[in-house]
Amino acid sequence: MVKIAITGAAGRMGKALVAAVTQNNSAKLAGALEKEGHAAVGKDSGEAAGIEATGVKITDSPEKAFKDADIIIDFSAPEPTLRHLEIVSSLKKGIVIGTTGFSRHHKEKIGEAAAATRIVLSPNMSIGVNVLFKLVADSARVLGLDYDIEIVESHHRHKVDAPSGTAMRLAEVAAEALKRNLEEVAVYGRKGIIGERKPEEIGIQTVRGGDIVGDHTVMFAGTGERIELIHRAHTRSTFASGAVRAAIWLNNKANGLYDMQDVLGLK
Repeated sequence: MVKIAITGAAGRMGKALVAAVTQNNSAKLAGALEKEGHAAVGKDSGEAAGIEATGVKITDSPEKAFKDADIIIDFSAPEPTLRHLEIVSSLKKGIVIGTTGFSRHHKEKIGEAAAATRIVLSPNMSIGVNVLFKLVADSARVLGLDYDIEIVESHHRHKVDAPSGTAMRLAEVAAEALKRNLEEVAVYGRKGIIGERKPEEIGIQTVRGGDIVGDHTVMFAGTGERIELIHRAHTRSTFASGAVRAAIWLNNKANGLYDMQDVLGLK
């Protein structure tokens, strides 16, 4: 039985994670964290998530929330995640990170921390999306320069980073497969008289609105045909169940930096 603590336990994703842990026979909820001053602090994490009481109260102390856990699952924001990672490392716990919006510097810090703890880092914990990553890499290698690559992502109005971490990872996967430098070929939206599209471009477009959980489309547009690879998430429980699966997988692993491709055996 893997003991798991959840950060942001009263948020949209946190509630789904609390529910996913309680529904998994191989996992047990061991801690729940919220930011200082949050109205849910002191409440039962299950009741805050709209399910039966778990007996685990939400605290604003990371040390207290993490103390009895084997693995922490963190879907927060870059700076809080890095603070949580420091505490996780000092306590010799493991961590599953689903936070997006990391800068290159943030990712370097996470890589450095992996020498002292075990980490699963993925912009998307969905099993389907991680299969999509592999399909995009394989498609890009086969189709090559004859097909233009465009990525369109759609999310709810509350999402604060753009493009999504998943869209950026899809672009990275395609660029790596084609041996391109994404920083040189990425195009984020288009407006005005921009001239003809360059063959090496990878377009990344963002849509925000309503309560869209997460849609991603990767288009390979050739002459006379196009291929579209599409993933649509209908509920956050998809990401939550994948994160719990990653936590269970990570529990007995050596220190290091892993991703969902490792968890699912897709490498």
